[in-house]
Amino acid sequence: MEKITSFTINHLTLLPGIYVSRRDMAGDTPITTFDIRMTRPNTEPVMNTAEIHTIEHLGATFLRNHAEWKDRVLYFGPMGCRTGFYLLLTGDLTSADIVPLMTEMFTFIRDFRGNVPGAAARDCGNYLDMNLPMANYLANRFLCEVLDGIGPERLIYPE
Repeated sequence: MEKITSFTINHLTLLPGIYVSRRDMAGDTPITTFDIRMTRPNTEPVMNTAEIHTIEHLGATFLRNHAEWKDRVLYFGPMGCRTGFYLLLTGDLTSADIVPLMTEMFTFIRDFRGNVPGAAARDCGNYLDMNLPMANYLANRFLCEVLDGIGPERLIYPE
């Protein structure tokens, strides 16, 4: 059995960043899957489920309400390894194409206060597993350490 694409990336040299994980076609529509890597794999601690869950709710809400991008968003959700998120957008895109969008999204998450959208028993299957202060912290960290002045080493997968 062949390894799937995401298992062929050298996780020992992968830095936090925004990477094109794969490109697919759904009929005539190109779909780009992005690897939004927030922590360095196998080097630093993974994110806990509460903050991942909070980032997922806030990120998905932000993306699906974005004036320019909302109609191109197919999916935003966490990686099983808890080091980041996958974002699927329609279009043949590069990592650099979405840096402004990711900067907006993580600024929104960093600055968000109040009730997390969908964090209610009626709306979510695990609504109590949320940590907004830690989601704010991790969003700020990603903005400062990754997105501010992002270069090719954090936009293109390492060899």
